[in-house]
Amino acid sequence: MKTSCCTVTQDVSMSLKCMKEDESEIHEYRKGSRCVWWGYEVNTSSDGCIAAINSYSHQVLGYGRERNVILEAPLYDKDCVLGNILAAHYLSSSDIARANYYARAAESQLGKATAYEKEVFKAVNYLISENMDEDVALELHSKLLTKFPKDLLSWKRVEILCFYMGRPDLSLPLFEKILPENRELDYVYGMLAFPLLELGHLAEAEKAARKGYEINKNDSWAHHCLCHVLQTECRFKEAVEFMEECSASWDSCSSLRYSHNWWHVAVCYLEGGSPISKVQEIYDHQMCKELEKDDAVPRDVYLDALGLLLRLDTRDNLDEVLDRLKILAECLTDQEWLFDITTIWALSKVGNTSLAHILLEGLKSRVSKMSKKKQQLMQKAIQLAEAVYEYGKGNYKEALELLGPDFDAVDYKMIGASDLQMDVFNEIWYKLLLLTGQSSTASKVLERRIKERDGAPFLWRLLEKSYAMEGKTEAVVIAGEKAKALESLYFKFD
Repeated sequence: MKTSCCTVTQDVSMSLKCMKEDESEIHEYRKGSRCVWWGYEVNTSSDGCIAAINSYSHQVLGYGRERNVILEAPLYDKDCVLGNILAAHYLSSSDIARANYYARAAESQLGKATAYEKEVFKAVNYLISENMDEDVALELHSKLLTKFPKDLLSWKRVEILCFYMGRPDLSLPLFEKILPENRELDYVYGMLAFPLLELGHLAEAEKAARKGYEINKNDSWAHHCLCHVLQTECRFKEAVEFMEECSASWDSCSSLRYSHNWWHVAVCYLEGGSPISKVQEIYDHQMCKELEKDDAVPRDVYLDALGLLLRLDTRDNLDEVLDRLKILAECLTDQEWLFDITTIWALSKVGNTSLAHILLEGLKSRVSKMSKKKQQLMQKAIQLAEAVYEYGKGNYKEALELLGPDFDAVDYKMIGASDLQMDVFNEIWYKLLLLTGQSSTASKVLERRIKERDGAPFLWRLLEKSYAMEGKTEAVVIAGEKAKALESLYFKFD
């Protein structure tokens, strides 16, 4: 069939019109897109939506009290994939129905999303899914960060995910790989410092934490990581002075960060041999004062309060604060693994053994519903919970049998706790050895531990006690003098 010149002209005109329309759509897309804080493009024309996302990122990385700002993003742009999926993640632990609503809203707009948004959606949507596997979630986030290494919010999700897996060894290689893309950025070095210190690279961790502090003097996570290092190295006075100097900036922090940073200060005073009254002062006027704030999250405060009281128990100082434990025990409910296990101790310690047993059985039921792989991993957590339950009831022999002869709390980090948080369970084990008359074993264990933490007075006091039980008079004097010297070195009071 022959085509007329007129027809060809019409076809060309139509093609040009379509090309212009396509160019117009492309131009409008580029004109309508915005970049988030770290420079990646998001398909939204709303400055308010981007501002809410950026504000949320700062709140999460800075442990701020106003993370709910992310819920403003979908109000500004109901079709923004990034705004919706981040809102879903924020709500995933408190309101599943609303979280699912935002996740579905994000998914419905994926066809219009940028490459960056699609990767974030894939990683976050899986992370909040009902049958989430931690290894898969980590793999998806690793792929995301390999493509988009400046996404610090995804850095933080990886850090938290690995923390609750008890696997800082998985986050460190990734962080070191993408660090060159993020030098001199706020929050980066605090996130780098944490897996370093958890893996025992204390000098590198201190360097990273101090770098983070130099970049942002109010980075509460960098404060926390530096304190971790100083505390681990028994530099208690230095840790307290640094943290108290930074403490004014914590008022804007969430309950989690505020109470936990003060927990570190209290434990440093305790480990340094200060009077119990100083620890009580921090407990009453800093940690528990957080509960008076309208936007406080009591669970986060209770966890640190329990951890501090448990340490006082291992030092036989609980009688002085038993009234506080009884008040706290009335407020406790089923929460997370570390919280649940310390709650079991608190309830059994104050005589609420039936409630403690119900909580213990609840943990066992929770494990029975996990995958086979996860069940095997969490058996250690159940064993620890059972031991703490018996310890709280005063059944020391049974508790020691549950912990076993080669106990090391670092092997139980799957409950979601740092080395310093876990160390209180080592203290329980040391105490159980002494309470059951196994002073010879206790001496050997404490001698090994003191090689790692020579500057901890409490360990020397325990060693002094174990030597006394063995009748080693000269060794008792040496250990006692060492403890006394350390106590006077760290803190001097009028």
